[in-house]
Amino acid sequence: MNPFEKNLLGDYIRNETRRQFFARGANVLGGAALASLAGGAFAGQADAAVDPKLLHFAPKAKRVIYLHMVGGPSQLDLYDYKPKMGEWYDKDLPESVRMGQRLTTMTSGQKRFPIAPSKYKFKQYGKSGMWVSEMLPYMQKMVDDVCFIRSMNTEAINHEPAISYMQTGNMVTGRPCLGSWASYGLGSMNDNLPTFVVLVAKPSNTEQVQAISARLWSSGFLPGEHAGVSFRAGADPILYINNPDGVTPEVRRRTLDGLKQLNEMTFKRVGDPETHTRIQQFELAYRMQSSVPELTDISKEPQSTFDLYGKDAKEKPGSFAHSALLARRLVERGVRFVQIYHNNWDHHGNLTGRMPDQCRDVDQPCWGLIQDLKRKGMFEDTLVIWGGEFGRTIYSQGGLTKENYGRDHHPRCFTMWMAGGGAKGGVVHGETDEFSYNIVKDPVHIRDFHATVLQLLGFDHMRFNFRYQGLDARLTGVEPARVIKELIS
Repeated sequence: MNPFEKNLLGDYIRNETRRQFFARGANVLGGAALASLAGGAFAGQADAAVDPKLLHFAPKAKRVIYLHMVGGPSQLDLYDYKPKMGEWYDKDLPESVRMGQRLTTMTSGQKRFPIAPSKYKFKQYGKSGMWVSEMLPYMQKMVDDVCFIRSMNTEAINHEPAISYMQTGNMVTGRPCLGSWASYGLGSMNDNLPTFVVLVAKPSNTEQVQAISARLWSSGFLPGEHAGVSFRAGADPILYINNPDGVTPEVRRRTLDGLKQLNEMTFKRVGDPETHTRIQQFELAYRMQSSVPELTDISKEPQSTFDLYGKDAKEKPGSFAHSALLARRLVERGVRFVQIYHNNWDHHGNLTGRMPDQCRDVDQPCWGLIQDLKRKGMFEDTLVIWGGEFGRTIYSQGGLTKENYGRDHHPRCFTMWMAGGGAKGGVVHGETDEFSYNIVKDPVHIRDFHATVLQLLGFDHMRFNFRYQGLDARLTGVEPARVIKELIS
């Protein structure tokens, strides 16, 4: 039996009502006897933080911090250096390169597709010789800690399906996201905080932001307890978690006890597992009343911490720098998966007027996060992921000058990076053509990326599944996916 089928059986046995149990007939008693003889091996797994028997490999990463740049960062202006494009300025993209590729409605009507070389300077850094833009001075200092993937690709060309694909492995919303799969497989390491936390950082430039909603951190068909819990910026990170004026902790405890009794009565009558999820959420919220204020109070952090992340970490709650610091504090306290979304990377126009702000928002905090994890002794088993949902085009959208331009969505190739948690530092994987339009070496599809991340967490993506509507559903879906072993240390 698949170990995750065992885990599912444990959940069912634990939540089944007496009436449902006997209604299934006398044959169920044999199963009960088997479970008893097994010494609770099935039912006990559901309550453990993580049962080593459920893992397929020795995990290299115990936790994940996923930094998603909403909108699709331009690989051409950050990581994928194309010096020959300077000779192509304002010339048309050859049809032999485009090869009839589908375009978005934002540029499909253009009469021509003029080449827009990056205006930014690049240099090589580290033992790997990775090319990095001048806009990322802090990244330049840590390239040997980072595993770069310059050959990511996807079929999705618009934001809604693309970000859903990247987060959940499917372009149709409603399926579990990567964080929920990690929560389901690894369990909690802290009873007073959620297993999966989401932070939506505020960009300093808000010229063109994308919609972000809870569909991206949904648990889908997994039990509801594995959905991400979104923390807001500011002094009240979770609405309604604090007691109203005049309500003492004792009154709140009695209220919750009474509510739990009512929910248990509902569960016995209806048998809906979501009722148990609701009970667990109320109890977690009660415990979080003491844990969250301590978590979000960064006043006791030494100045050396703020020197790592930058002044925004201290002065601007909700900024990317502040969110990155909170991410470290969360994983330090046992949270398994932290997702940070940073908006305004959708550079259809005025790229050079906006991208410097975006890079200033994230460059030092990303470096600071890596250094902070190192000094805390957590870098080796914390996987940090950075990337967007697709890349940008070499041709300009709208007006073009040598000093400014826009870039449309480009799914055929884009750059992501990983660090820590078993990712192989100092690696540059994959190559694109001289236009950064097509991949010429070592393509990495989203499914391959997900399979690799699951491997780092200790799971075989083919066997890590959940029975849903009669199918063994998994993050990587039904199409072929492979683990990119070159990315693993």
